[in-house]
Amino acid sequence: MSASTIDTAPTPKVRPFYWSVRRELWENRGVYFAPLGVAAVVLAGFLYSSSNLPRLVARAVAGDQKAILALHIPYAAGAGAAYVISLAVAVFYCLGALHGERRDRSLLFWKSLPVSDLQTVLSKASVAIVIQPLVAVAVALGLQLIMLAWGTAVLAINGVDPALLWAHLKLPFIWVMLPYGVVINALWTAPVFAWLLLVSAWAKRMTFVWAVAPWLALSLFELLAFHTHHVWSFLDERIFGGMAEAYTIGGLGKAPVIQLSQADPLRFLANPGLWTGLVIAAALLAGCAWLRRTRDPI
Repeated sequence: MSASTIDTAPTPKVRPFYWSVRRELWENRGVYFAPLGVAAVVLAGFLYSSSNLPRLVARAVAGDQKAILALHIPYAAGAGAAYVISLAVAVFYCLGALHGERRDRSLLFWKSLPVSDLQTVLSKASVAIVIQPLVAVAVALGLQLIMLAWGTAVLAINGVDPALLWAHLKLPFIWVMLPYGVVINALWTAPVFAWLLLVSAWAKRMTFVWAVAPWLALSLFELLAFHTHHVWSFLDERIFGGMAEAYTIGGLGKAPVIQLSQADPLRFLANPGLWTGLVIAAALLAGCAWLRRTRDPI
């Protein structure tokens, strides 16, 4: 194969998208630094309080339900903190993703590259919808493994059988349900992130206000005019309903899932709200691509 043949070979379609995602991660290191920072804080607190672990295990063995709950709290807190901070990072990332390149005029440079507007928009959406939740899961699982290893060492040093701790921690259940819930929530909230990206592509300033104000105005108007709160209920369901779908029986937000047999992914996949949201997300992302193609730098 000649050098000219190599030079003129077509670039695989996936390669521009791959490098677009790499660029986003390189320019937005908070995607992984923020969850790692929060995990470090949780780990520091766990290490400081680990001197009480032998007593907690002894109480748990005696059947103290409060002690059993206390054993789970650091692991749940670590996973929750990593996810919440990742969600916050994803929200502000989306609000600045397309607005920032228009504000600093780097849009002109990026448009000169062989990457379509749709590929660029999809790369930014994938960071918020796919990569950020995966980072949260990886950080949470890594943190829990470190805490488990440290707790095992503390108990062994104090002459307590570590198996007593392992017997009271439902970590295998947590390690299955954590990524399961994150995937479901990512699919459920996809239109929310698509909306934030659309605002980022359209607004000239105050993206957060433009993203939130119309929905608050509609909610207030409905409350004052009709004394109902359907808009607010819709927002609450779309923003927080993913966790209820994943971690409560039947997705009703009442009884929590405590066994793997109670998780029902097929019911979730059959939910019309999921597919309606994904169609809306696709339309919003298409609108983002159109706005990026037609809008000038600020």
